[in-house]
Amino acid sequence: MVATVAGWITYAAARGDTVVDNAPSAAALVRAKDHIAYRYLNRLLPGYDDTLAVVDFGTYEAAKLELATPGLFAGTFTPDQRKVLTGVGAVRWTVVSGGKGGFQDASATSVLIEAMFDPYVTDRRGPHFGFTAVGKTVRAI
Repeated sequence: MVATVAGWITYAAARGDTVVDNAPSAAALVRAKDHIAYRYLNRLLPGYDDTLAVVDFGTYEAAKLELATPGLFAGTFTPDQRKVLTGVGAVRWTVVSGGKGGFQDASATSVLIEAMFDPYVTDRRGPHFGFTAVGKTVRAI
């Protein structure tokens, strides 16, 4: 993983965002690197490593979230705290039931980062573990 503040500034600028090269940005990037390493890199399919471009891109997305809310990915949530937005007028949230449990259900998640890594990772506790091939996950219908 070679994500840098300079790289993050370039990545953000291409998306119309601004990142300042300062101590809070550097700290957010370190926390983001930890999040990506422990949530995704340890689940990469065989044949993939931290040289995937998505690793830096996911790190920059995580850093953006960490900069906006320091400690976001270090928080712990219980299953009954998992909610989805179900209405915008008079904002309504619905508790999400189910889930696999464990660290994935007990930490903040970014849908964009999940989508970035989906083709490259496997959930070793999931029902489809063992039914994977490099670059493709075989799912039961």
